[in-house]
Amino acid sequence: MAKCELCGKGPMTGNNVSFSQKKTRRVFRPNIQRATFYEGERKVKKYVCARCLKSVSKT
Repeated sequence: MAKCELCGKGPMTGNNVSFSQKKTRRVFRPNIQRATFYEGERKVKKYVCARCLKSVSKT
């Protein structure tokens, strides 16, 4: 499964809860995007989550 290469965020498990409060297991997957970064003078493609992508673009 995909994992963020900057913060290490990966899939988490939890419950779907219906109106009748019946609980079934589910997976919460992070919003992973492929982005290009500059490390020195090199271009490097990494898989990062949307939160990391947003915070990197701010700085």
